[in-house]
Amino acid sequence: MRGLFGRQPVAVRVLVMVLVAVAAYMLPYVGSIPLIGPQIITQGIDWPSALFNMSYYVLLALGLNVVVGYAGLLDLGYVGFFAVGAYCTALLTSPDSILKTEWAWLYSIPIALAITMVAGVLLGWPTLRLRGDYLAIVTLGFAEIIRIVATSTDILRGERGFSSIPHPPGEGTDGKPIFGVADATPYFWLGLTVIILVILGVRNLDRSRVGRSWLAIREDEEAAEIMGVRTFKYKLWAFAIGAFIGALGGTIWAGNQNFINSATFQLQFSILVLAGVVMGGSGNIAGAILGGALISYIPDRLRGIEAGGVDLYEYRFAIFGFAIILIMVLRPQGLIPSRRRAMELKDREKEVAPQ
Repeated sequence: MRGLFGRQPVAVRVLVMVLVAVAAYMLPYVGSIPLIGPQIITQGIDWPSALFNMSYYVLLALGLNVVVGYAGLLDLGYVGFFAVGAYCTALLTSPDSILKTEWAWLYSIPIALAITMVAGVLLGWPTLRLRGDYLAIVTLGFAEIIRIVATSTDILRGERGFSSIPHPPGEGTDGKPIFGVADATPYFWLGLTVIILVILGVRNLDRSRVGRSWLAIREDEEAAEIMGVRTFKYKLWAFAIGAFIGALGGTIWAGNQNFINSATFQLQFSILVLAGVVMGGSGNIAGAILGGALISYIPDRLRGIEAGGVDLYEYRFAIFGFAIILIMVLRPQGLIPSRRRAMELKDREKEVAPQ
């Protein structure tokens, strides 16, 4: 399908992408479609809120896909970057902050993104010489350090958290704020717009020298070094860009929630996003989008559903674990694999097949 799409004229491809984007912006109105929305898709859930949740999970999956899918670096602590972005926004905007700056939400974003990128570089600089499981353990430790610092320090206020974080700016024609607490639809549109911009940026990187370097590192880091690829530099790029996208998710989420505390940023959040990348198809933008949407939508859909007297929502992580095992056995390349990844797995299957 991707190969067929790639062979189409540029005008056709642009038209298809525009139509897909327009359809995505219309998703909040799916619930009003008779017999489809209320009965199948949106029954029992707040559909606009579910869409907003999907948008920031998709954004995080896209960011983690840069690190894991493109560069091949196993990151188990991605929630740390999400937390840094959210806390920077809270510190700069909330009246509870020790800084007492009380900036508008929009003004806090550049500072939050810059600080989180610096955090990504500082984490990567001493650790990216490690590989495989060792790197995964270090990133896991980073996320736990962020959580513990947020829990135990006065400046980040622990479980008391930060309240009155301002919403994004904007007024409707009636003079009322566009971004309020009653309707999550504008937040979904904001998240979707950011996702589109991130997709365009990541696609350009993937097709550039940076993307080719990531591919070489993922396939064989030692061979890449022999061929002259500055592996440490490009791995640091992946960490910094992944941190940037994670911080975007954190700032948008903080602006929507109006309140954050340390209880939000748990380890299972990172594992869930990683599960989405693996399920959707590592190294593929479409796969990351699908995986991020699924890990957000399925728990919302399971909420309130019982089977044999058991609340399925309480076992959502077990369900995801089973789903990942099933996918690894039946479709190890993911639901929507990159063409390159699918070819690699086919070649490996041929190598291990009995003669």
